[in-house]
Amino acid sequence: MATTSISLIRPQTEKTRPPRALWVSFDLGRPLGSAEDPEFQKDVIRAAFCLLETATAPSIDDYPIDAPDEAEAEQWACPLNLGPVTEDTLTGRLLAEVARLRPWSAETRAARNGRTLFGASGAAPDQVDQVATALAGFAESGDVPAADGGIEWAFDMPMLIRHLADDLRTHYHEAIAAQPGSGSPNHEALNKWIFGGTALGDSLLAAADQLTEIDSGMAKLVRGLLIPEGHYRGEKTF
Repeated sequence: MATTSISLIRPQTEKTRPPRALWVSFDLGRPLGSAEDPEFQKDVIRAAFCLLETATAPSIDDYPIDAPDEAEAEQWACPLNLGPVTEDTLTGRLLAEVARLRPWSAETRAARNGRTLFGASGAAPDQVDQVATALAGFAESGDVPAADGGIEWAFDMPMLIRHLADDLRTHYHEAIAAQPGSGSPNHEALNKWIFGGTALGDSLLAAADQLTEIDSGMAKLVRGLLIPEGHYRGEKTF
């Protein structure tokens, strides 16, 4: 079966040598470019599919266009007020923050006819509290508490932590997308907001600390996937 792929990290793609790859110069987490430009995204997908006809395997082609401009970190201010800290525990803080964002993220999903990226961990969108409890529980104790609601996690540890974080980031990003007149923040603007004092950012950093204590190359890899470079306590994440 012929395959094609999209690459965000060219050196990694050069090492793995897939049959066909389209390298794009976009932020990590944005393989199709801007989140608010479906036509641009479709063009990236078309270019990747065109490699099935034009590429001589194995090959890497460069996508020649940069992603459309988005609001830079210094130009974007989050319009959401997450309220004062009233909980003592990290789990309590994260659950309170998730609850405040819940109606906004639900509004975005409704506007998208129910489409969402939430669910990488194995949880459904209405089980975001269980996802938050699992991530914060690991961050506080080094162990993932048993999940309520009959959730069957889609991954084993430690990779589960990465996908719990992905689902919570989706919850936060969807809440931002529902805000009127907020503009479209770029990757770094979102990271500055999350790691600038949110309970999610604090949970991710504490989870990364727990992963650091595990004597495992996979745990260190997950730490690198969890925290963007430049946001881990002045150290490199990988």
